[in-house]
Amino acid sequence: MKRRLMAMLLAAAMCFTMLGGCASGNDSSQSGENTDSSQSTQSSPNEASNEEEKDTITVVDHGGYTVEVPKQIDRVAVVGILPFPSVIAMYLGSAEKLVGIPPAAKSAAEIGLLGEIFPEILNAETGYTNGSDLNIEELMNLDPDVVFYLAGNDEWKTAMDSAGIPCIGVSTSKWDYDVLETYDQWIDLLSQVFPEENKSKEVSEYSQEIYDKIQERVSGLSEDEKKEILFLYQYDDSQIVTSGKHFFGQFWADAVGGKNAAEEIQADNSNAVINMEQIYAWDPDVVFITNFTSAMPDDLYNGSLGNDWSSVQAVKDEAVYKMPLGSYRSFTPGTDTPVTLLWMAQKTYPDLFSDIDLAQEVKDYYKEIYGVELTDEQVERMYNPEAHDAEGLLR
Repeated sequence: MKRRLMAMLLAAAMCFTMLGGCASGNDSSQSGENTDSSQSTQSSPNEASNEEEKDTITVVDHGGYTVEVPKQIDRVAVVGILPFPSVIAMYLGSAEKLVGIPPAAKSAAEIGLLGEIFPEILNAETGYTNGSDLNIEELMNLDPDVVFYLAGNDEWKTAMDSAGIPCIGVSTSKWDYDVLETYDQWIDLLSQVFPEENKSKEVSEYSQEIYDKIQERVSGLSEDEKKEILFLYQYDDSQIVTSGKHFFGQFWADAVGGKNAAEEIQADNSNAVINMEQIYAWDPDVVFITNFTSAMPDDLYNGSLGNDWSSVQAVKDEAVYKMPLGSYRSFTPGTDTPVTLLWMAQKTYPDLFSDIDLAQEVKDYYKEIYGVELTDEQVERMYNPEAHDAEGLLR
């Protein structure tokens, strides 16, 4: 509290400029990396001993910055990394430390399973940010011990540094949108900040096991047998947005032994706007619809959003699927990532993965890694989100 009051004076000048915010649909963590070699960290035995006696822990974040955070962290806020509150809650086995989360993260918790598993997350404040803007004064009022923010947003970092708030940059793109690697790196970072809960080894080994199992089964597919996969990242009656080569969809398609139908599109992140003529030309075999749109498979089957999909192979085969909605929107990295990969492989190549009991796999994963026991009904809802759930996510 004392730190916050002293920092108010330092941050006052920043307050008004930050209200305008910084549009940050893309993670710019690489351009914001601090590559100063003096930050490299091979500690001597004496330094390690001194570190144990201190009340802080030193970590290097995804932007390359060395950050000191308290050993005892009781109040955590998140800015700009929408899936990260769900990862923190699952990692800690509780959302009690989360005092501030982005509004979109809260709506996902309300509609998905996270708010049911950890209802305390629904008490987290959201008024200090709308996703692209940050009100530093309102953030300070939360008195956070640490803030996790989108790596590369130097304006946010400057404001929080000036306010005396320890802030840790978290990247979504540093590993070229490799969803499994990004998830591993997020858990590794949390394991440095909360070492008593270290889950790095378990998470990495489980993810690798799932990935290897899938590769073993799809490795024999010829190029002609590999299915064309189209991701509908956003879809309504005004625009269609997919995942090109530089977004998460490319990893998902490659990892399940398919082809990203939109790989030719070089647009970064979520800027790959397409039209129906391109979709007709690609003629995808499978379509996955994310939870960043309210569109559902029936909208393609019935042409209810103003477009005729009837000639597209995926629609003919009824191979259009809404992505799972568990702890968060599963298109992004998160705790659902490894089991989402298995689900996607099973949907893409049902004959190759017909022997896998996905529901049991999901329950085992969450119990063994995170100590969370999901019911059959919860798993069913997770993999079959309803239309009103998708609509609620857009608030």
